[in-house]
Amino acid sequence: QVPVVESGGGLVEAGGSLRLSCAASGNIMRISAMAWYRQAPGEQRELVAEITGGGSTTYSDSVKGRFTISRDDAKNTAYLQMNTVKHEDTAVYYCKANGIYRDDYYRPFESWGQGTQVTVSS
Repeated sequence: QVPVVESGGGLVEAGGSLRLSCAASGNIMRISAMAWYRQAPGEQRELVAEITGGGSTTYSDSVKGRFTISRDDAKNTAYLQMNTVKHEDTAVYYCKANGIYRDDYYRPFESWGQGTQVTVSS
């Protein structure tokens, strides 16, 4: 279908910055939205940020003002710039992409990546 691969996770000190990338590949005709979710141990997966095809963005209250989502349509890639990170930002971050791809027909897709670990040290 449409593979999605995240990168950029790692260990960062509290107050520092990190940038995550999410690349979708395949015979993509259009990506309508890309989003970042995160899941901490013992917690449910939660939406962090989303960006639509028109560039509209949505953020969870916990990251508003600190994180910025952006996209490069030419590369089918979304980014999550994480600034002033906190210990509670520690989680596995997942990317989700929605759109249309083509095999013999035009088909909708929703694809998730495998996740990238972000650990914030105090």
